[in-house]
Amino acid sequence: MSSELLSFKYELEKKEPRTNDGGTTRGASVKDFPASIGIAGVSMRLQPGSMRELHWHANAAEWAYVISGTVRTTIIHPNGHSYTDNFEPGDVWYFPKGYGHSIQATGTEECHFILIFDNGNFSEDHTFSVTDFVSSMPPEIVAQNLGITLEEVASLPQKEAYFATGIVPDELSFAAASRPEESDIELTNLHRYPLHAQQPRIIPGGGLQRLVTSKEFPISTTMAGSIIELQPGALREMHWHPNADEWQYYISGQAEMSVFLAESTVVTEQFNAGDVGYVSMGAGHYIKNTGNTVCKILIGFNSGVYQSIDLSEWLAGNPKDVVITNFGLAKDEIEKFPKSKLFIQPEK
Repeated sequence: MSSELLSFKYELEKKEPRTNDGGTTRGASVKDFPASIGIAGVSMRLQPGSMRELHWHANAAEWAYVISGTVRTTIIHPNGHSYTDNFEPGDVWYFPKGYGHSIQATGTEECHFILIFDNGNFSEDHTFSVTDFVSSMPPEIVAQNLGITLEEVASLPQKEAYFATGIVPDELSFAAASRPEESDIELTNLHRYPLHAQQPRIIPGGGLQRLVTSKEFPISTTMAGSIIELQPGALREMHWHPNADEWQYYISGQAEMSVFLAESTVVTEQFNAGDVGYVSMGAGHYIKNTGNTVCKILIGFNSGVYQSIDLSEWLAGNPKDVVITNFGLAKDEIEKFPKSKLFIQPEK
């Protein structure tokens, strides 16, 4: 596909979902969204008690952001240690590639979360579920491995469950019995980062940003993430990321994004809530709120280190004569340029 025809927008929430046993999932890999060569994403919803069964991903790490509801995850490390965490809206998790885990909705309402994977070729072909694993092996092997009879093996799921429905975990469940005392619970731990609790970077009249990288969340070595809120008319200024691709999920509001691909090639897209956007590493772009409400965007990067070069800061960091020569403008005209980094520019 030529760059002139390449779209950097995918209407994820309009995709026909995979649905069964209390859960729905909509995914976009490079197969569905050709521009998204370095990152894939999934929008998943679980009803209370419903579980995305025990599984692992062979070709991608998983970074997630909870939009609504509450959820519990479990994960096992190669050293045998297991971790259980509870998440609320605004929380983030990260699971390294190949680590077995499960996700179960808690509380009394549907849980909606976005999963971002650091590989555009992520797909279910590279996701391995425990029921699929067990049901695909010879029954006598399963019986020996689990210490059960062949009759009991026959009562196990005979194909992949994918989603499973159970009771909503609470303080009476045996799984919760080993939870630490309230005074022992830490705000941030190995696999959980409370992004919404972070003090945001605020641009008066323009918006705000919350950012989590491997610096704040050490286990997230291959991915970083951000929440940006733009006020009506505000502009996330022209910039690019030299070290990572950018994957966007529009949580609310409306926006416009143009992606610069060099040689006078620019692709402009209009976004609504539920849409996904993508920008390849190094490609210049901006995001402008074109609606009359706050535009909230979840952004994922396939690097644990966040790097951005913003146009205002780049030009301000050059000698004035360099900028004058480059643009062919008079000195007094160059004086109107920003003197420092804008990041988000309020509507004038």
